[in-house]
Amino acid sequence: MAPKRKQPAASSSKPAAAAPKKRASKLAKDNDLSAAEESEIQEAFALFSVPSSTSKDPIIPTSDVRRALIALNAPPTSAAELAEITATVDPDDSGSVTYEHFVAVAALKLHAKHNDPEAMKEEVFKAYGLFTQGQEREIGLNDLRRVARELREEVPENVLKDMLREATGGGVGTVGVEEFAGVMRRAGVFG
Repeated sequence: MAPKRKQPAASSSKPAAAAPKKRASKLAKDNDLSAAEESEIQEAFALFSVPSSTSKDPIIPTSDVRRALIALNAPPTSAAELAEITATVDPDDSGSVTYEHFVAVAALKLHAKHNDPEAMKEEVFKAYGLFTQGQEREIGLNDLRRVARELREEVPENVLKDMLREATGGGVGTVGVEEFAGVMRRAGVFG
């Protein structure tokens, strides 16, 4: 039998391997969530979680479910929907919600948001408005420079121009709402 080969020692001249992609948990898979969506839900839950007196797992007060959904950018659309959600996540009216109950409802809200063309259109306009500062005009190179400065990112001029070329299909012109929406869809931000 041939001897096993030894792995070569890590060389300091080689770049470090990229971190492995986070995998979705069983709970996320059961609720048809990606790892990124699961992470968003975990963050929203953690914002309002408190220690449970009956188990080792944290809970959120039922009164904070609405706020947690707002943090996910998937708020209840009416008082009736909130009442239905509350009854679903806290069926025994204990005043607290476990992560497992919350993730199921949050997943439904996220899926509904991604499948609602009107909600998607509204999100595109909100994001577009951040670049144009709410003005009805197209996004230009100066807008990209300003946003990069506001985010304290040092983005080279050629990269900003490449962003415009990507959005416009080749030219370094300005970007309209439809082109912006296309970029967002290609990037996977909007469905």
